[in-house]
Amino acid sequence: MPDHVHCFLNVPTHESPADVARWIKGRASHHLRREFPHLKKLPSLWSPSYFVASTGAASTEVVRKYIENQKSN
Repeated sequence: MPDHVHCFLNVPTHESPADVARWIKGRASHHLRREFPHLKKLPSLWSPSYFVASTGAASTEVVRKYIENQKSN
């Protein structure tokens, strides 16, 4: 999807997924608005939603291939 982002992160278990998503969206918004000033007039760059899943026993390579395959779908 053109408005969809996949992030494959290694985050300590004590970090809340909601906090990590909020931090990523906040920093990305800050940098995008600084680089593209016309975005400052938009009330928000991101929807408030996010999806988090653990990879369990899947290897890093399996997850990378899954993400890569999403680009062509």
